[in-house]
Parts: sequence; structure tokens; C-alpha cells
Amino acid sequence: MNTNTTPLRKVLVLINPKSGLPRTFSTMRQAFDRYWERDDLELSYQFTQSKEDGIAKAQCAIDRGVDTLIVSGGDGTVSTISRVLVGTDTVLGVIPSGSGNGFARHFGIPLSAPRAVEALAQATVKPIDVGVVNGVPFFVTCSMAWDAAIVRSFEKSPLRGIIPYVFAGVQEFFDYRPQDMSVELADGETLDFHLPVLFTIANLTQYGGGAMIAPHAKEDDGKLELVVGLQRDFALILANLPRLFDGSINRFPRIISRSSEAMTIRRVNPVPIQVDGEVVEAPEVIEVSVKPGALKVLVP
Repeated sequence: MNTNTTPLRKVLVLINPKSGLPRTFSTMRQAFDRYWERDDLELSYQFTQSKEDGIAKAQCAIDRGVDTLIVSGGDGTVSTISRVLVGTDTVLGVIPSGSGNGFARHFGIPLSAPRAVEALAQATVKPIDVGVVNGVPFFVTCSMAWDAAIVRSFEKSPLRGIIPYVFAGVQEFFDYRPQDMSVELADGETLDFHLPVLFTIANLTQYGGGAMIAPHAKEDDGKLELVVGLQRDFALILANLPRLFDGSINRFPRIISRSSEAMTIRRVNPVPIQVDGEVVEAPEVIEVSVKPGALKVLVP
């Protein structure tokens, strides 16, 4: 390695061994050896033992000058690590190995680990927006109605993938109790929703698994996308769920959508919400905003 003229580029591959389907580390490493071999590159690997351990290792990587942190995991792992990287010069790369992989799907990152490694080797760095809900950064979506309750049931399942999500949706269909919500947008418009069952704020297009809840979302436009469906239209919404997979859900007349840099949501009851696949407690009033260009990402 030639270290005389320029410092080594430091790249850390941070792997969640519990995320999604099992992947052999040797296959991934062979791909890195093939596509990332350069004299000016310092490449290392670490495994996360827990969410807290992943956060600590990401922070340590920043402190020791790692310029690119590649995360092998699902959207939850990507979100956890990305929160540490927001506002820093450290670049995020993603090797998807989760159930939905909404982040990777949005950016066209291959779902095969070796192909993702190859694609990232030829990627460019792009600053993307970051959503913030009550002070917590999110990168894909946050949800506050039936779409959030599904995640709560999904978390209890020992299985991962699309099928358990379907079963979680059926269970919550019978258990979920919607409540009225109002939303004030940055331009002053106020919307009152009677018993919404679908209430998602998206930074990127994907729920995951190929389901595009906000096909028109842009990662760098300084706005978030609000997508709402009401209980009175629930049967029609269910009948039109295939639109999630062909990118036309935003053209369905019963779906309400808005773009805004900030939103204030008011509810009667403080029920949990979904933030990038994680269920978190939230009060009656929820503040959502966007940080333009706050995260640097490797995009093929």
C-alpha cells in the first residue's frame, strides 16, 4: 500500500449477524476482496452484538476517522447506525439483508450481498434528506395508524419476510382502534382526518418488500410526503393494495397526500408510532421536520 502521498481511506463494514436471512461472511468478504482491493484502502470488518453495540461501534468509527461505514443489515439496523452518521462527513453504504430493505430498494442497491458490494464499489456519494419525528431521525418512513400497529404485531413474530407482515396486518385489522388526527403543514394548511387507518410520513418511496407507499418521494427535495387513508375507505384501500407494487398508489382517489418541510400532528390518545420499522412511544402532539442533505450515502 502506498501511504506516501495521501492518507489511507478507511472503510468499516459493520455487520448485523441476526438481520434477515443468514448470509455467509466468507461470500461477502470475497466480494470485497474482488471489488474493493486498492492500495490506498484500509478495510475492516466488525459484527454488532446488539443495537447499543452497533451505535457504539459506529461512533468509535467516526472518532477514529473512518470515512465510509458500510452496514450489512435490514432497515432497522441501517436506521440505527445512520442516526449516528447524521451531520458528519462519514458516508453510509448499505448491503441489504433484512425483510423489507426499503432503503436499499429506493436507491436501487442489489439485494444480493455480492452484487451490492460490487455496486457500492462503483457508487457515488450523494447527500440525502433526513426526517425527524419528535427529535428522532428517520430515513425511510414513520407511521401513526394501522400501518404502525402492523409493525407492533410483526415484531412479536419469530419469522421475517412479507408473509408475517400480512398476518400482522390481518391481526391488527381486528384489534386496531383508529382515532381522529389533525395535521398542520409548514405552509399553514391544516387537515382534519376522521379515523385514518393509513397515516404514513415518507422520506423515501418504500415501505419495503417492493411496496411503494410514496412513489413520488424524492430523497433530496427538502420535503417529506404525507400519505393518508381513512377508515370509511378501508375496503377500497385494501382492494387497491396492489397499487403499492406498481407505483400508482398516489393516483388512487381515496388516498390523500401532501408534501411539506414540516408537520405538526395532533391526536387524542398517545399511542406508539412506527419509526423505520421500530415501534416507539409518542405523545398526543408529534412534531415532524426534515434536515436537507444531512446524511451522505453511497448510491450506485
